[in-house]
Amino acid sequence: MSGATLSDTAYERLRDDIVAGRIAAETVLSERALTETLGLSRTPLRAALSRLESEGIVDRLSNGVVLVRSVTVEQLLQIVQLRQKLEAAAAARAAEHGAGAELLAIRARMQEIVEGAPVTFDQFWLEDGAFHRAIARAARLELLPAIIDEQRSVARRCSVTRTYDTFVDQAGEHVDIIDAVAAHDAELASARMAGHFDHVRARFLGTFDAS
Repeated sequence: MSGATLSDTAYERLRDDIVAGRIAAETVLSERALTETLGLSRTPLRAALSRLESEGIVDRLSNGVVLVRSVTVEQLLQIVQLRQKLEAAAAARAAEHGAGAELLAIRARMQEIVEGAPVTFDQFWLEDGAFHRAIARAARLELLPAIIDEQRSVARRCSVTRTYDTFVDQAGEHVDIIDAVAAHDAELASARMAGHFDHVRARFLGTFDAS
């Protein structure tokens, strides 16, 4: 296996572990420990860490220590605000075209969750991403799915996003948005998507009220 491939593999594994919270924020990444865990030499590992540093996922301190960068609640709320603007407009545009097979299949799955089908955080995270990307594709916005994925990967690194174990309300909001898109009601689709992000923000802030 080439050095580039080893570096890519190390990067992808570390990034996935950080995004999923398996490596917590503020964790010090020891090169010695990682070479043993990943089974590779320091050269490809350092290339992987440099790539993570360039993406703002880790910080290299003045003493050389590599630290997993935290995502603050303030940053999380900024992401919610940004996505609200982008995706409310996307929902309106999607309504001009209507709901195709992809969105209708997602609606069926979300309805199952509304009716009590069990779903874990990790499962819903994937299905939530599929919903938002499908709206962007229905809007014929080719660049938006990648932007959504990038922002979601940053948001997931904030521990607040992993405090929920019930997703009925969110699934219901997804159903309502898809219904508005299917009805070709651009104004309602936009309003429902904006409202969805208002509720997301409220759920995040409610975490502190409950603590």
